[in-house]
Amino acid sequence: MSKATLNVLGEPLENCSCNPMTGYLRDGFCNTTPDDFGTHVVCAVVTEAFLNYSLSKGNNLITAIPQWNFPGLKPGDKWCLCVSRWKEAEKANVAPPIDLNATHAIALDYVSLALLKEYAV
Repeated sequence: MSKATLNVLGEPLENCSCNPMTGYLRDGFCNTTPDDFGTHVVCAVVTEAFLNYSLSKGNNLITAIPQWNFPGLKPGDKWCLCVSRWKEAEKANVAPPIDLNATHAIALDYVSLALLKEYAV
C-alpha cells in the first residue's frame, strides 16, 4: 500500500467526516493532491478555541460558503485541516484534537508522530 493511502499509523486511511463532508477532494478523507497547496491532511475535531484562532488569522471556518460547498463548522465537527495551520495552532496552544486513523501519512513530513499522538482522540 502506498503512502498515498496510509494514515500516520501506517494503516489504511480512514474516513474523517461525511457530515460535514470534508477533505480537499470533498470525499470525506484527508487525501491530498499536488494542487493542494494547503496540504489538508490532519483530521481534526475542531474546538471553539481553534475556530476563533483560525478566524483571527483570516481563515473563517465558521461561516458557510455554499458556492464552495462549505457548510461552516461548529465545535465537535471533524474537518481536514492544513497541516501548517494545525502546527501554528499547536504553537499557540489552541490545536484541536485529531483522529490519527484519519490523518494522512504525509502529515509526518511536517509533524512528528509523537506530537500528533499527544492530541489523539
